[in-house]
Amino acid sequence: MDVTIEHDVVYATVDGGPLLADLYLPDTETPAPVVVHLHGGAWVGGDKGDGGGERQAALARHGIAVVSVNYRLVPTVRYPTLVHDGKAAVRWVRAHAAAYGFAGAKVGVWGASAGGYLAAMIGLSAGDAELEGEVGHDRDAASAVDAVVAWFPAGDLEASAYRSPLEARILPPPAEAGLFGREGLRSDDPVLVAANPSRRAHADAPPFLVAHGDRDHMVPEVQGRMLHDALVRAGADSTFVVLGGAGHEDAGFDAAPNIAMTAAWLHAVLG
Repeated sequence: MDVTIEHDVVYATVDGGPLLADLYLPDTETPAPVVVHLHGGAWVGGDKGDGGGERQAALARHGIAVVSVNYRLVPTVRYPTLVHDGKAAVRWVRAHAAAYGFAGAKVGVWGASAGGYLAAMIGLSAGDAELEGEVGHDRDAASAVDAVVAWFPAGDLEASAYRSPLEARILPPPAEAGLFGREGLRSDDPVLVAANPSRRAHADAPPFLVAHGDRDHMVPEVQGRMLHDALVRAGADSTFVVLGGAGHEDAGFDAAPNIAMTAAWLHAVLG
């Protein structure tokens, strides 16, 4: 399927500067299901164009429109600003669906690594005024999403931030310390607990597709599994996929079978 790419579309303006998106628009006869894509990079780096050809465009060739967005990064901002930016992108998609040929009645969100965490938080915080933010000009549109795809996410921040006294001396600080701007972050910090996707799992959550590699040494597989288990225990719909032999940001996630499976799941949930 042919895909048209529109680069650097402004979805919001903050502090006098634009927040930009790349649009991957499949050539379909009817409005296409749409997902907002959030890149990885440990919340300190990355770009909306990372992996564009083998990931975003590949999904669009299966008939899913992809709005791949930049969001503000640590340390310029801290949590929850990154979630605010992601929700602004969802609102923009709903408000501009007709103009771009999106099937905007249902909107999905898709992220990898740090972006997978943000996708999960967006999916699990509908109606949360603290996480809604005031970013963008489309605040009358809904920021709730109807599907979440989270690839190798930090699914339980309390577990990932924990360090024994010995580990605290040997291991580097957890990435979450930068996200929250707190040195010596404790796993029982109330801010961390409130920002933990696994804590926010509830029966009315949108369907989740969580995928993780079983050789991931940066964000271990158990992180994705803990999120999935929390969702299932709460009564939500969650599918957990393990990519055998795959590490963090492994090429296997962008391989044709995984992209096709992800697209099929999105078509089923958003169609």
